[in-house]
Amino acid sequence: MMYGHEKSDSVIVAAKPANKAVQTAVEQSAGEATAAEPGEPRAETKGNVDQQSTCRAQSRVSVSQALDRIRKVARERKRRRFTALFHHISIDLLEEAFYELKQNAAPGVDRLMWTDYEADLERKLEDLHDRVQRGAYRALPLRRVYIPKPDGRQRPLAVAALEDKIVQRAVVALLNAIYEEDFLGISYGFRPGRGTHDALDALCVGIHSRKVSFILDADIQSFFDTVNQEWLIRFVEHRIGDRRIIRLIRKWLKAGVMEDGVVTVSDRGTGQGAVISPLLANIYLHYALDLWAVRWRQREVTGDMIIVRYADDCAPRRREKEALM
Repeated sequence: MMYGHEKSDSVIVAAKPANKAVQTAVEQSAGEATAAEPGEPRAETKGNVDQQSTCRAQSRVSVSQALDRIRKVARERKRRRFTALFHHISIDLLEEAFYELKQNAAPGVDRLMWTDYEADLERKLEDLHDRVQRGAYRALPLRRVYIPKPDGRQRPLAVAALEDKIVQRAVVALLNAIYEEDFLGISYGFRPGRGTHDALDALCVGIHSRKVSFILDADIQSFFDTVNQEWLIRFVEHRIGDRRIIRLIRKWLKAGVMEDGVVTVSDRGTGQGAVISPLLANIYLHYALDLWAVRWRQREVTGDMIIVRYADDCAPRRREKEALM
């Protein structure tokens, strides 16, 4: 995943330095098309390896430059909808997405492991790319697994098939280039360059630098399983006007979940555990919670209120004289 220009809410924590976007000669505006003990290797084998490494490095540069152009447009044109993103799902981007996946991750319904797919990778990615671009790519159902919670209950997770993980990771790269320019500083969960320690630091800064009387620790119950998919798509469409990207997201949302051989399809949920699920959750909460909270703080609150959100958990803090909600 690429790590773009970061924004931080100065009310919560000191701003981090922004990553410098690579300046290119050509800028693409939104809505326009442009993405066992080893033996001694033989000389030709070393040459092939060097050539592959060089090609991969060049591919990474090409992908990075395309993402930088998208990021620049997203930063400068906050109200633009991106109508030409799909062609950026290139073989190079798919390859980069593949190598970003965890090699030992649990398999989906295809039971295909990362190491299995790596064999003859070039041919497989060319075939996958062709299917994606022709519209012949089909998302497989997510495989239901359960992991224990600290309280003894079971947390349901959904594991995507390997090719679905690859395409989702590629789309996440494209969308992150846009939404990392939009997301607010109060959001910390599942974002490039941010994590739990950053959220805790923000809490500490808020508690020690502000006159805090109350802290509310809130969690949205079963959020990933109950997200309204139609509202989610509406939120995505605020920035994404490329119907092919929207169709891909709908495919993943409607692929269903397989448990004990039975596939269940719902109009709610994003499949917690899927590669694209955290980003979709952040997009939903950006519009449904973050923007509302900031607007409410600016227009309604006469005292002091700050908020830190990590995925579906948040901790608003307020002064004693001001009602929170």
